[in-house]
This record gives sequence, structure tokens and C-alpha cells, in this order.
Amino acid sequence: MTTRPNSLKKMRESLLMSKAELARKADVSPITISRIEKGMPCRLDTQRKILIALGLELSEKDRLFSDQE
Repeated sequence: MTTRPNSLKKMRESLLMSKAELARKADVSPITISRIEKGMPCRLDTQRKILIALGLELSEKDRLFSDQE
């Protein structure tokens, strides 16, 4: 499986948020957060949930998920 660069870990850590906390806020599993931070692809719905959980606008998707479909 191809990995894709993203800034999720950097953004999460800058907000002093744990993986578990982000997962809880985004209503996804902590394993999902770990996989995304390692560069694995995720669905658009998951990206949307994460953006909202981080307090970002959907239009800011490219700040976190570059080159993801």
C-alpha cells in the first residue's frame, strides 16, 4: 500500500492533543489516527471528521491531507 504525506501528527501535537483524544473527538479509532499519521490513505468522511475535531474548516483540508483522494 502506498503511503501519502500528511501533517496530521504535527498539527495534533501542536494542539497538545493525544491520539486517543483526537480519535474520541473525531469518532474514529486510535488505530485509524495512527495509520493516517503513518501516511496510509483514508476516506474523505474520515478526513472531514478529523478536520472538524481539530477545529479546522473543511476548506483547510490541504493543510493536513496533501495528495490524498
